[in-house]
Amino acid sequence: MTEIRWHGRAGQGIVTASELLAEAALKEGKYFQAFPEYGPERMGAPIKAYTRISDEPIEIHYQILNPEVVVVVNPNLLGVIDVTEGLAADGVLVVNTPESPAQVRQRLHLVGKKVRVFAVDATRIALETIRRDIPATLMLGAVIRAAGLVKVENTLRLIEEKLGAKLRSEVVQSNVTALRRAYEEVQEG
Repeated sequence: MTEIRWHGRAGQGIVTASELLAEAALKEGKYFQAFPEYGPERMGAPIKAYTRISDEPIEIHYQILNPEVVVVVNPNLLGVIDVTEGLAADGVLVVNTPESPAQVRQRLHLVGKKVRVFAVDATRIALETIRRDIPATLMLGAVIRAAGLVKVENTLRLIEEKLGAKLRSEVVQSNVTALRRAYEEVQEG
């Protein structure tokens, strides 16, 4: 089982991204859980979402304290909260940032540690492709590349299916392009 913790701000779509990753796993015959951690949040407040993916049924039902993967959708949270709290010693950290993975590693005091650090400028990609600062869904591409939990093509089809039911085709295609770019542009360091 792989446990993923998502960090972002309310209104950025991290709950949706967490659920989409879970649905992509379902399409590949895996078991999943996806759930948010809500409190008295307001638009812009820091929030968390969680995803579990497994080849076996999942019998536990509580928040994820020791994730193998941490996804940071809003880079302004770095230094505000401890996004690496409980992250497995050999875990994966995926951050939406224009900084390099080496800069993120230094900033979070991960130099010399086994944590694999990935960085992608998802905000820039979102602004260039979908013309809105909504990076959470396209962070799926970066997570898929970094953690290899599901196939990117299956996720792209899922995005087309889910968004196609409610959005114009050009909006759907710009989201698909954005997710693919995040998948291709994520860097490890």
